[in-house]
Amino acid sequence: MDAHRYCQERAAASGSSFYYSFVFLPTEVRRAITAFYALCRELDDVVDECHERQLAELKLAWWREEIGRFAAGAATHPATRALADTARGASVQPALLLEIVDGMAMDLEHARYADFRALKLYCHRAASVVGEIAAGIFEGARGEHDREVRRYAHELGLAFQLTNIIRDVGEDARRGRIYLPLDEMARFGVAEADVLEGRDTPAFRALMQFQYERAVAHYERALATLPSAARRAQRPGLVMAAIYRSLLDEIRRDGFPVLRARIALTPLRKLWLASRTWLFP
Repeated sequence: MDAHRYCQERAAASGSSFYYSFVFLPTEVRRAITAFYALCRELDDVVDECHERQLAELKLAWWREEIGRFAAGAATHPATRALADTARGASVQPALLLEIVDGMAMDLEHARYADFRALKLYCHRAASVVGEIAAGIFEGARGEHDREVRRYAHELGLAFQLTNIIRDVGEDARRGRIYLPLDEMARFGVAEADVLEGRDTPAFRALMQFQYERAVAHYERALATLPSAARRAQRPGLVMAAIYRSLLDEIRRDGFPVLRARIALTPLRKLWLASRTWLFP
């Protein structure tokens, strides 16, 4: 199969909100970001779908080798081949891709995080680095606002990951994972067993309100950091911010029912948010 077609089908099949931020992009940029997104999905699936740790470690080791081949111009996987086939994709720093792999490896090593400092490292590798790479693809050649754009992308990636953690508390718990910092759980009087057994208590909702406020602060910091001159190029990230922030607000309005349900926006609402944000970034 053609590498770009593979990535397009991979992205479309995921049903992710990220796909809606690509719709309005010029063809060359869309091909690059779609290839990068497909690569991220491949890496995510290593941990999500491999139930044996040894097999997952072997697959991540293969991906580290593949990133080396990407750097050498000899990629073999459709996602890395498609990425290398675009000017903006080929310029992605392999060291950043390896950081994403390191983030996936953390899921094999940790099912709990003692505090936010430890969790923040995971969020950086799993999401902020992804945001920085994506922002670079959207921006093209580095310009005078490069430092501010990277700071914006870092904050926005962190906000996205914190939103994912809030949305997926119940789903993660059913896999034996808790991404809520343990010291914060103790502060609010929420035990690990409360989360693992799905006890929706006033203490749990207070804990989630605290997590919500932290995520909102990172969204606000990201948007305040982005220079106005860079907003047009970064519209895909702004589309994602609009979708994810709306999702976060909906979870809060519903009273954080995340232990028993996975809240999602409808495709029509995502498309409406994407269209509005694209036209009025």
